[in-house]
Amino acid sequence: MRRISPGAVKRLVSDSFSIKVSDSAANAIAKILEAKAKKIAKYSVKRAKSRKRATILEEDVDTYRMRFGG
Repeated sequence: MRRISPGAVKRLVSDSFSIKVSDSAANAIAKILEAKAKKIAKYSVKRAKSRKRATILEEDVDTYRMRFGG
């Protein structure tokens, strides 16, 4: 089950760049975004747990971005 909807991708691209997006392109972008989100979440969970927290903080996500880019 896709968690990032192709419809959301279409709206994001359309609103940001004023161009239409095909269904297949929206699905491909959603798939990539979901994989990236899972990587960020996995890193953030590991970092929060290593600091004995039960909550992911913005600093965990920022640390991922600084360390791995994106």
